Amino acid sequence: MPLLECPVRPEIEPTFSSLAGLQLDGALQLLQQSGHALPDRALSDDAWLQAVIDGLCELSSRDPLTGLANRRHFELTLASEVDRVARAGEPALVLMIDIDHFKRVNDAHGHQSGDLVLKAIAVALGECIRPMDTVARFGGEEFAMILPNCPPSYGQAVAERIRSHVNASPIELGGGEQVRVTVSIGGAFAPQWVRSSPLLWVERADQQLYRAKSEGRNRACLEQPMVSHVSAEEKGLLFGTSTFAELE
Repeated sequence: MPLLECPVRPEIEPTFSSLAGLQLDGALQLLQQSGHALPDRALSDDAWLQAVIDGLCELSSRDPLTGLANRRHFELTLASEVDRVARAGEPALVLMIDIDHFKRVNDAHGHQSGDLVLKAIAVALGECIRPMDTVARFGGEEFAMILPNCPPSYGQAVAERIRSHVNASPIELGGGEQVRVTVSIGGAFAPQWVRSSPLLWVERADQQLYRAKSEGRNRACLEQPMVSHVSAEEKGLLFGTSTFAELE
């Protein structure tokens, strides 16, 4: 899963001595509480400070409960993928994944057990993706995936594999107690060679998620991708020097 990098540009990088007055204790405490490895003070001053900054940047892109990418990081990655699909024409799939009847888990077992379920689902989803894919906690009991270079012919099989993997994975709640949960999945492909928007892409996947829930839950519904043929000349008009480019 890609990480959000926050490099410090050399031309504006401060020396450690110039930051001597800053209170870094709070930053170090935050890293320690999150379980992040603290940077080695044996490093040079600049390298140590950069390690602290990198650690904080990584924390800002992660959901604190599940350790997955958070919604902010998901949206940044999605925007980048929209641009890539428009320029390269490669297929890409977004999946919106919602835990079925999650409120019943909280009501029956308590919110701590609900948190265990969220963590377990995060692990299960992580076991279903490739290194190039992104899985994020979108909010509450909803998760989201970005799958670059996922042809439409494989989309339904991928979504079904995720659904069945969660369905077949009992979750330990402690004290010998287990719970099984299911997920509903909605998916949409990015229109190739079209500069769409992340919001519209997610909305289309959400419509399919709503369909999966309305048809009984514990199922995956994917939007059929639009089929369009774009010539090399048309691609050049889209991304070469043209009157459209002048209007951007």
